Amino acid sequence: MTRIKISVVKGFTVEEVFQGEPPDHLPDDFTSPCPIHLEGQEFILDNSLGCPAGFCSWAYADIQKDLVDLYFGSDYYSERKVNWVTCTDGLRPVVFRIEKVEN
Repeated sequence: MTRIKISVVKGFTVEEVFQGEPPDHLPDDFTSPCPIHLEGQEFILDNSLGCPAGFCSWAYADIQKDLVDLYFGSDYYSERKVNWVTCTDGLRPVVFRIEKVEN
């Protein structure tokens, strides 16, 4: 059975993205990293490529093509079974480590 593990590596703050000078018009709740994904969280996909419970559906849509490539063993992943991908949130992006886990 092929399994994919998604690990949350890092969530960036607006200050980190804009190097200390964020836009003035952002709401107050944008001062912290993404509230959905915390560093160290792990999600396992077992024989399914559906969005796991508790995973941001927008982030999943962003990384789904990489998950499919990894799951089906595309040429890109022929020698390695790990990749780092990010969601496309331009204000508070999250970096994920995805890896193929064989039983």
